[in-house]
Amino acid sequence: MDQKDKKEIEELIDGLECPKDFLCYKSKYDSLCKAKDIGMKSFLVCLEENPRECKFSIDGGDYFFCECPLRNYIAKKIVK
Repeated sequence: MDQKDKKEIEELIDGLECPKDFLCYKSKYDSLCKAKDIGMKSFLVCLEENPRECKFSIDGGDYFFCECPLRNYIAKKIVK
């Protein structure tokens, strides 16, 4: 990860409340929730078994979407 990514991630974390204490970032991306980037700007498709348990999931009818800014950044810029 370059300095630009690190700075942007730190800015995202600042002020964001995470019930998992930013495990996705702190684990160096080894503990990511299951989600898939389908090309939407601010959302991922949530692939977790119980998406309703996540405060960042949104029921989209046929799918649940992840609106966590950190998880989205990781999916779109770091782990592809």
